[in-house]
Amino acid sequence: MDKDFNELEKKLNIKFNDIELLRQAFVHRSYLNEHPTFELPHNERLEFLGDAVLELVVTENLYLNFPNPEGDLTNWRASLVNSKILSKIAEDIGMDDYLFLSKGESKDTGKARQYILANAIEALIGAIYLDSGWESAKSFINQFILCELEHILENKLYIDPKSSFQEAAQEKEGATPTYKVIKEFGPDHAKSFVVGVYLKNKLVAEGEGSSKQEAQEDAARKGLESHDWES
Repeated sequence: MDKDFNELEKKLNIKFNDIELLRQAFVHRSYLNEHPTFELPHNERLEFLGDAVLELVVTENLYLNFPNPEGDLTNWRASLVNSKILSKIAEDIGMDDYLFLSKGESKDTGKARQYILANAIEALIGAIYLDSGWESAKSFINQFILCELEHILENKLYIDPKSSFQEAAQEKEGATPTYKVIKEFGPDHAKSFVVGVYLKNKLVAEGEGSSKQEAQEDAARKGLESHDWES
């Protein structure tokens, strides 16, 4: 069953000159493995282009609107263009309904789907840029992505919990935290990890995530909370 991309255009308030560019932005590589005669290529080249456009639009906006040092701007930009927030924005837009996925990929709703959605929104930006130019791509990014900046700054979501916990631990306890995997579970393609953060060999908190890095960040966040070091 084909997808009604005219409805998506209305939702995005964009009219494509070449609707096939819009459709291509949603074609995942896995779909072509099952449909080798499909008329469009996958979206990875569009994603490559859209990633660069997104980064430049966000960088320009931060540079022009904030006098903060380069380190702050880098952290803010990273918090705006990471896969977690991009996939959330893609879900809010309803992009999930338009993806061309293999049967296997369409059943996966975990971390893998998050990356697919994040890549698709970058591919969509690439398609908008090719079809309508810089200003249209910029307008889309302002409307759907840069609008998240206020929430990120208010809630300090740009702060890396591992760095914050390490700084606080060294200042208040004279100790550097260490991390250890306590448990791994789940199939190879969708593993989960439980990681402990330790101070002076004492377990402070445990965190869980779909990667060791994610679990470490969760443990550090919980360590900050348990010690009331969040401020």
